[in-house]
Amino acid sequence: MTKLIYITRAIPEVGIQIMKDNGYIVDIGSTDDAPSKDELIKTLSQKPYDALVSFLTDSIDKEIFDACPTIKIVAQYAVGFNNINLEDAKERNIVITNTPGCSSRAVAEHAVALMLSLTTRATEGDEYIRSGKFTGWMPGLLNGVDLTGKTIGILGGGAIGQEVASILHFGFNCPIIYSDVKENIFLKEKIGATFMDKESLLKQSDIVTLHVPLLPTTKHLINKDTFSLMKKEAFLINTSRGPVIDEVALVEALKNGVIKGAGLDVFEFEPAITAGLEDIPDVVLTPHIASSRASVRAEMAKIVGQNVVNFFEKGVALNEASC
Repeated sequence: MTKLIYITRAIPEVGIQIMKDNGYIVDIGSTDDAPSKDELIKTLSQKPYDALVSFLTDSIDKEIFDACPTIKIVAQYAVGFNNINLEDAKERNIVITNTPGCSSRAVAEHAVALMLSLTTRATEGDEYIRSGKFTGWMPGLLNGVDLTGKTIGILGGGAIGQEVASILHFGFNCPIIYSDVKENIFLKEKIGATFMDKESLLKQSDIVTLHVPLLPTTKHLINKDTFSLMKKEAFLINTSRGPVIDEVALVEALKNGVIKGAGLDVFEFEPAITAGLEDIPDVVLTPHIASSRASVRAEMAKIVGQNVVNFFEKGVALNEASC
């Protein structure tokens, strides 16, 4: 039987074609902007959609499901799925899938790029030239610090954390320490990383990089109390989820010299930026682009298409998300 699919915004054609090749009818939101919840409810109430393809910017809960009670699967076009109320989905026997794995290397490279931007002061240098301040070479101009040999603390030893560890251990001779719910065999045997509790990691790290999911237990994982444990010359990197950091406390820590700097690709109140962050020199901000590679976006679309088709044709959900 033909299935009716709604995608809230356009994804690469490869994913759409997978669904169309199986005879599915695919409707796509007409703008690049995220629809409001009211707009999404209005659209979904107009047709008996069988599947919804969603983004992190879409708030998916019982109101969405009630607007279109025929939905059987929500295929998230992202690794994270904290925008979806899993309990509401479970009550209605709606399956939730995501796109794990394909963005790990890209996000890891971006995390390292943020580290290099801070240690080399390359971003500051770009702004310095564009503002017309550059008058010639000077030995003390924007002196940075070495990344090579720095102790890297990784909070979250999953796929992205492993990639970060590999890049920095083999490429920059950085000692790696990490904290997670359990030890990671790859990090232990291949990298020689040291497993420890979060508090010890924060005290010992020159750079702390976050690679944890957003859960009730990880919201404000980094806060006023944890900043006080960190080195005064430490940098904090976040390419995971914004609310993992208490950004008001981060601004205070940076202004008061509790830590040296931060590189952020995600934000607690995204797309709003916490007041004060943009005014601090030792802060590098990027607009949630860590996984923004054409190859990654295409692979994500492919996985979304496969998730939907496999669910309807074989009765098995690939990459099923869980609480």
